Amino acid sequence: MKKWKTQWVIAIVLLIFGTATLLYQWIDLNPGVIRDYIVAFGWMAPVVFILLYTFRPLILFPASVLSIAGGLAFGTLPGMLYTIIGATLSALVAFYVATRFGERFLNHFESTDYKKLQQKIEEDGFFYVLILRLIPLVNFDLVSYVSGLAKVKLPAFVLATVVGMIPGAFANNFLGSSIATGDFKMIVLALIVFAVLTLVATVFREPIKRKIHRYQKK
Repeated sequence: MKKWKTQWVIAIVLLIFGTATLLYQWIDLNPGVIRDYIVAFGWMAPVVFILLYTFRPLILFPASVLSIAGGLAFGTLPGMLYTIIGATLSALVAFYVATRFGERFLNHFESTDYKKLQQKIEEDGFFYVLILRLIPLVNFDLVSYVSGLAKVKLPAFVLATVVGMIPGAFANNFLGSSIATGDFKMIVLALIVFAVLTLVATVFREPIKRKIHRYQKK
């Protein structure tokens, strides 16, 4: 029975992976093109957007591009909500894949130093996942995969992911929404907000790393 279930899981994952790969090849990475593709589904557009976001980790589709497309398609607050829902589900997909299939999916990443990251996350899953969501020290999907390998408790992983991604989700969707309005002042304001958040992440990257290192030694 377990073998039968495993075969079905593998078949479903391969089907999703194949579909997502085709989408990745045929849909331009331009947020505007993705926006046009999404809104063409009418009232189903939010569902399509969330589904695309959910299975995005399987082909490492850029999260920021999809988030900006969400702002273009739905506006700042609705786009932010759909992004948070989709990104949380995508994190759960990566988390599940890691717990089910182990380290094989990590070969997609350029960084091979995930063992150290795994050791840190194993010590305090909520703290490290939250920090790595707020300040993107490493790839979003890599954090999700490694959290699955590190056996982080699911409620802690979900809470840290949702809370940690809010600033980035707002910035990306605000930028996309501002571009959609065509209002020059709004676009400039959005770019300033985006730049400030990026600058904060860059400036505090090393201090956060040092704090994590000190925290690890305690």
